[in-house]
Amino acid sequence: MNQKLSKKERENLLQSHRQERDGRVRDRIKAVLAYDDGYSYAEIAKILLLDDETIRRHVEDYFCKVKLKPENGGSSSHLSVKESLCVKAHLEENTYLYVKDICAYVKDRFNKRYSISGMTKWLHQQGFCYKKPHGVPAKADKKEQEKFIKRYAQLIDKTRGKEPIYFVDSVHPHHQTRLTYGWILKGVRKEIAMTGRQYKLNIIGGINLDGHKLIYNPVDKVDGEAIGRFLLDLRKRHPEKCKLHIIWDNAGYHRDREIIELAKKLAIELHYLPPYSPNLNPIERLWKIMHEWVTNNRYYETFLEFSEAIMDFFKKIGRHKNILRARITDNFRAIQSPLFSP
Repeated sequence: MNQKLSKKERENLLQSHRQERDGRVRDRIKAVLAYDDGYSYAEIAKILLLDDETIRRHVEDYFCKVKLKPENGGSSSHLSVKESLCVKAHLEENTYLYVKDICAYVKDRFNKRYSISGMTKWLHQQGFCYKKPHGVPAKADKKEQEKFIKRYAQLIDKTRGKEPIYFVDSVHPHHQTRLTYGWILKGVRKEIAMTGRQYKLNIIGGINLDGHKLIYNPVDKVDGEAIGRFLLDLRKRHPEKCKLHIIWDNAGYHRDREIIELAKKLAIELHYLPPYSPNLNPIERLWKIMHEWVTNNRYYETFLEFSEAIMDFFKKIGRHKNILRARITDNFRAIQSPLFSP
């Protein structure tokens, strides 16, 4: 069955049907839903005690003009069902910043005119909303990520909480104002001071999801020597004679021969994430929380103030175990780059 309605559209129509008092509108909604389920005009007409032509008009009114109310003329443009599906498919492949550009596409492609308000209504009815797309690493490989998720599950089952597992990475917050979305009064142009300095901090961190234990080392430079000191510090945190596990990316200093030998001496087993898979390292979410709390839409006059704010975050974040448990988890989802077929 070739359904034309998205899941969101069906939910909206069902919700409208439950709230609608006008029986004529409820009949229109039922006709659209039944048609989308594969019923013919004649079958729907028999069920609703209407004639075939009325059902055909109800269905075309919705798919061509997003019209449900008899007294409402709907959109001023009249795309056919086929044209509407074509526009929807086009928008699923192409992201427009302005509604006016979608209107221009429809005018150029089908010689049909839509007002901006009419097109906005059509977009909402078709299940579209205005939001930012999600960035995905261009070389993310879903199959490799799925293999890692399976190996990780086996590691959890094998260690059974007796061998601590740390997700490790480094972060380099710059002394720069990071502008992000926020709630601002309508019509107000809110201005935030910007910094142009290029100073940055370098921090190596690791998090154990069993209890959300955190270890972090501020360093001058992230290199083999700094990584070695981090491994030594991690081992000191666990004087008990148990194996430790580290999961991190494929950075050169993580695969350095001396680092691998040191890890063996310290009874630390190293595990590597698939290439281009930051989504599989939970500590990335800690960096995101750090930026939300410390750097987003905030101005620091001096690098010292900036540095102190960053370090204060790490010192106090352990007090917020509820936030860490809620936002930093190993509920992984493999992702696939849109540049490659799954």
